[in-house]
Amino acid sequence: MTKLLQWLFGVSLLGALWALVTFDLLDLSLPQTYREVAWPMPFYLLISFGCYSLATVGYRVATFNDCEQAAKELQEQIKEAKEDLRRKGLKI
Repeated sequence: MTKLLQWLFGVSLLGALWALVTFDLLDLSLPQTYREVAWPMPFYLLISFGCYSLATVGYRVATFNDCEQAAKELQEQIKEAKEDLRRKGLKI
């Protein structure tokens, strides 16, 4: 099972449970407060997921490692490319 299928299965399971509680499809006779809490739950989950994603991206950016050796290697390759283009007659 791929990761996509796992996520789709989980979301569809949560969606089915949400629909059962919100619309009382199985006639469970749940208290009205359960329905009132369940109705905006997808919005709360979406906002929570957005906050988690933003925090994760911020953390990864803050702890990103600099690759000094790779930067030097790239600068050297740029110099070599510029020299090669100058030899071929291109003015930079």
